[in-house]
Amino acid sequence: MAAADGRRAVDAHAQDLNRGERRLSLTEGLVLCLVSEGPTFGLTLAGLLAPDGSLGQIWSVPKGVVYYTLQQLELLGLIRMTAEQRTGSGRARSFCEITPAGRAAAETWLRVPVDHVREVRSELMVKLALHNRAGSDSRPLVRAQLARLAPAAAALEDRLGAATGFERTIVLWRHEAMTATMQFLTALAKSRRRAPARANWKGPSLRS
Repeated sequence: MAAADGRRAVDAHAQDLNRGERRLSLTEGLVLCLVSEGPTFGLTLAGLLAPDGSLGQIWSVPKGVVYYTLQQLELLGLIRMTAEQRTGSGRARSFCEITPAGRAAAETWLRVPVDHVREVRSELMVKLALHNRAGSDSRPLVRAQLARLAPAAAALEDRLGAATGFERTIVLWRHEAMTATMQFLTALAKSRRRAPARANWKGPSLRS
Protein backbone atom coordinates (compact mmCIF):
# COMPACT_ATOMS: atom_id res chain seq x y z
CA MET A 1 0.00 0.00 0.00
CA ALA A 2 2.82 2.42 0.87
CA ALA A 3 4.55 1.68 -2.44
CA ALA A 4 1.32 2.33 -4.34
CA ASP A 5 0.81 5.60 -2.48
CA GLY A 6 4.37 6.61 -3.33
CA ARG A 7 3.83 5.80 -7.00
CA ARG A 8 0.64 7.88 -7.06
CA ALA A 9 2.49 10.78 -5.45
CA VAL A 10 5.21 10.61 -8.09
CA ASP A 11 2.60 10.43 -10.86
CA ALA A 12 0.89 13.50 -9.38
CA HIS A 13 4.19 15.37 -9.36
CA ALA A 14 4.76 14.44 -12.99
CA GLN A 15 1.29 15.65 -13.95
CA ASP A 16 1.86 18.91 -12.08
CA LEU A 17 5.15 19.39 -13.92
CA ASN A 18 3.47 18.81 -17.28
CA ARG A 19 0.86 21.42 -16.36
CA GLY A 20 3.56 23.83 -15.27
CA GLU A 21 2.37 23.74 -11.64
CA ARG A 22 5.45 22.06 -10.19
CA ARG A 23 8.58 24.12 -10.50
CA LEU A 24 11.94 22.44 -10.66
CA SER A 25 14.24 23.32 -7.80
CA LEU A 26 17.60 24.89 -8.59
CA THR A 27 19.40 21.57 -8.12
CA GLU A 28 16.83 19.66 -10.18
CA GLY A 29 16.99 22.17 -13.01
CA LEU A 30 20.77 22.26 -12.98
CA VAL A 31 21.18 18.48 -13.02
CA LEU A 32 18.50 18.08 -15.68
CA CYS A 33 20.16 20.63 -17.95
CA LEU A 34 23.52 18.90 -17.59
CA VAL A 35 21.96 15.56 -18.53
CA SER A 36 20.38 17.27 -21.55
CA GLU A 37 23.90 17.99 -22.86
CA GLY A 38 24.29 14.28 -23.60
CA PRO A 39 24.27 10.85 -21.92
CA THR A 40 26.48 10.98 -18.85
CA PHE A 41 27.36 9.33 -15.55
CA GLY A 42 26.28 10.48 -12.13
CA LEU A 43 29.92 10.60 -11.10
CA THR A 44 30.68 12.99 -13.95
CA LEU A 45 27.87 15.28 -12.82
CA ALA A 46 29.10 15.11 -9.23
CA GLY A 47 32.53 16.28 -10.40
CA LEU A 48 31.06 19.26 -12.24
CA LEU A 49 29.01 20.20 -9.18
CA ALA A 50 31.73 19.67 -6.56
CA PRO A 51 32.90 22.87 -4.81
CA ASP A 52 35.94 23.04 -7.12
CA GLY A 53 34.00 22.03 -10.24
CA SER A 54 33.30 24.46 -13.06
CA LEU A 55 29.64 24.76 -12.04
CA GLY A 56 30.12 23.92 -8.38
CA GLN A 57 31.91 27.24 -7.97
CA ILE A 58 28.52 28.82 -8.56
CA TRP A 59 26.22 26.25 -6.95
CA SER A 60 27.80 23.17 -5.39
CA VAL A 61 25.80 19.97 -4.87
CA PRO A 62 27.05 17.07 -2.67
CA LYS A 63 27.54 13.78 -4.50
CA GLY A 64 24.75 12.08 -2.55
CA VAL A 65 22.32 14.83 -3.47
CA VAL A 66 23.29 14.52 -7.15
CA TYR A 67 22.39 10.81 -7.14
CA TYR A 68 19.19 11.46 -5.20
CA THR A 69 18.20 14.17 -7.69
CA LEU A 70 18.81 11.80 -10.60
CA GLN A 71 16.47 9.29 -8.97
CA GLN A 72 13.77 11.93 -8.55
CA LEU A 73 14.13 13.12 -12.14
CA GLU A 74 13.84 9.54 -13.34
CA LEU A 75 10.67 9.02 -11.30
CA LEU A 76 9.25 12.17 -12.87
CA GLY A 77 9.97 10.77 -16.33
CA LEU A 78 12.46 13.52 -17.18
CA ILE A 79 15.51 11.27 -17.53
CA ARG A 80 16.09 7.54 -17.98
CA MET A 81 18.83 5.33 -16.66
CA THR A 82 20.31 2.92 -19.20
CA ALA A 83 21.81 -0.52 -18.59
CA GLU A 84 25.05 -0.52 -16.66
CA GLN A 85 28.20 -0.20 -18.75
CA ARG A 86 31.81 -0.88 -17.89
CA THR A 87 34.08 2.15 -17.68
CA GLY A 88 37.82 2.27 -18.28
CA SER A 89 38.42 1.44 -14.63
CA GLY A 90 36.32 -1.70 -14.96
CA ARG A 91 33.56 -0.40 -12.71
CA ALA A 92 29.95 -0.79 -13.81
CA ARG A 93 27.99 2.45 -14.00
CA SER A 94 24.63 3.46 -15.42
CA PHE A 95 24.28 6.12 -18.06
CA CYS A 96 21.59 8.72 -17.55
CA GLU A 97 20.00 10.41 -20.55
CA ILE A 98 17.28 12.97 -21.15
CA THR A 99 13.73 12.10 -22.24
CA PRO A 100 11.64 14.27 -24.58
CA ALA A 101 9.64 15.52 -21.59
CA GLY A 102 12.88 16.23 -19.76
CA ARG A 103 14.32 18.21 -22.66
CA ALA A 104 11.19 20.34 -22.82
CA ALA A 105 11.30 20.90 -19.06
CA ALA A 106 15.00 21.84 -19.19
CA GLU A 107 14.45 24.33 -22.01
CA THR A 108 11.54 25.90 -20.15
CA TRP A 109 13.46 26.13 -16.88
CA LEU A 110 16.37 27.87 -18.59
CA ARG A 111 14.07 30.58 -19.95
CA VAL A 112 12.35 31.48 -16.67
CA PRO A 113 13.75 34.43 -14.66
CA VAL A 114 14.01 34.25 -10.89
CA ASP A 115 11.43 35.88 -8.65
CA HIS A 116 13.67 37.63 -6.13
CA VAL A 117 16.87 39.64 -6.33
CA ARG A 118 18.48 37.31 -3.78
CA GLU A 119 18.17 34.47 -6.31
CA VAL A 120 20.23 36.30 -8.93
CA ARG A 121 23.46 35.23 -7.22
CA SER A 122 22.42 31.56 -7.29
CA GLU A 123 19.78 30.41 -9.76
CA LEU A 124 20.19 33.12 -12.38
CA MET A 125 23.98 32.75 -12.36
CA VAL A 126 23.56 29.00 -12.86
CA LYS A 127 21.27 29.58 -15.83
CA LEU A 128 23.68 32.08 -17.36
CA ALA A 129 26.52 29.57 -16.98
CA LEU A 130 24.43 26.85 -18.63
CA HIS A 131 23.61 29.15 -21.54
CA ASN A 132 27.33 29.81 -21.87
CA ARG A 133 28.10 26.08 -21.95
CA ALA A 134 25.49 25.51 -24.64
CA GLY A 135 26.55 28.49 -26.72
CA SER A 136 23.03 29.90 -26.59
CA ASP A 137 22.08 33.56 -26.31
CA SER A 138 21.29 34.43 -22.69
CA ARG A 139 20.15 37.97 -23.44
CA PRO A 140 16.43 37.07 -23.74
CA LEU A 141 16.65 35.61 -20.22
CA VAL A 142 18.44 38.72 -18.96
CA ARG A 143 15.80 40.99 -20.48
CA ALA A 144 13.06 38.87 -18.94
CA GLN A 145 14.86 39.14 -15.60
CA LEU A 146 14.99 42.92 -15.84
CA ALA A 147 11.26 42.98 -16.51
CA ARG A 148 10.57 40.64 -13.59
CA LEU A 149 12.51 42.78 -11.10
CA ALA A 150 11.39 46.19 -12.39
CA PRO A 151 8.21 46.41 -10.25
CA ALA A 152 10.13 45.51 -7.10
CA ALA A 153 12.81 48.09 -7.95
CA ALA A 154 10.15 50.77 -8.40
CA ALA A 155 8.49 49.81 -5.12
CA LEU A 156 11.80 50.12 -3.27
CA GLU A 157 12.33 53.55 -4.80
CA ASP A 158 8.96 54.67 -3.43
CA ARG A 159 9.59 53.14 0.00
CA LEU A 160 12.98 54.82 0.24
CA GLY A 161 11.39 58.22 -0.19
CA ALA A 162 8.84 57.59 2.55
CA ALA A 163 10.90 55.60 5.06
CA THR A 164 12.24 57.17 8.26
CA GLY A 165 14.41 56.07 11.16
CA PHE A 166 16.07 52.67 11.04
CA GLU A 167 13.50 51.46 8.52
CA ARG A 168 15.16 53.80 6.03
CA THR A 169 18.50 52.13 6.69
CA ILE A 170 17.01 48.73 5.86
CA VAL A 171 15.22 50.01 2.78
CA LEU A 172 18.36 51.82 1.64
CA TRP A 173 20.38 48.62 1.88
CA ARG A 174 17.79 46.74 -0.19
CA HIS A 175 17.53 49.62 -2.65
CA GLU A 176 21.28 49.73 -3.22
CA ALA A 177 21.42 45.94 -3.71
CA MET A 178 18.58 46.13 -6.21
CA THR A 179 20.17 49.07 -8.03
CA ALA A 180 23.46 47.21 -8.40
CA THR A 181 21.64 44.12 -9.66
CA MET A 182 19.65 46.10 -12.22
CA GLN A 183 22.82 47.81 -13.44
CA PHE A 184 24.51 44.42 -13.78
CA LEU A 185 21.59 42.98 -15.76
CA THR A 186 21.36 46.07 -17.97
CA ALA A 187 25.05 45.74 -18.84
CA LEU A 188 24.56 42.05 -19.65
CA ALA A 189 21.57 42.77 -21.85
CA LYS A 190 23.64 45.25 -23.87
CA SER A 191 26.73 43.04 -24.14
CA ARG A 192 27.66 41.35 -27.38
CA ARG A 193 27.21 37.62 -27.66
CA ARG A 194 30.44 35.66 -27.19
CA ALA A 195 31.56 32.24 -28.34
CA PRO A 196 30.78 29.38 -25.92
CA ALA A 197 33.43 27.89 -23.68
CA ARG A 198 31.59 24.53 -23.48
CA ALA A 199 32.40 22.00 -20.78
CA ASN A 200 35.96 23.23 -20.25
CA TRP A 201 34.74 26.58 -18.97
CA LYS A 202 36.38 27.47 -15.68
CA GLY A 203 34.98 30.74 -14.45
CA PRO A 204 35.99 32.75 -11.40
CA SER A 205 34.63 31.71 -8.07
CA LEU A 206 31.51 33.58 -6.99
CA ARG A 207 31.70 32.40 -3.44
CA SER A 208 31.91 35.01 -0.74
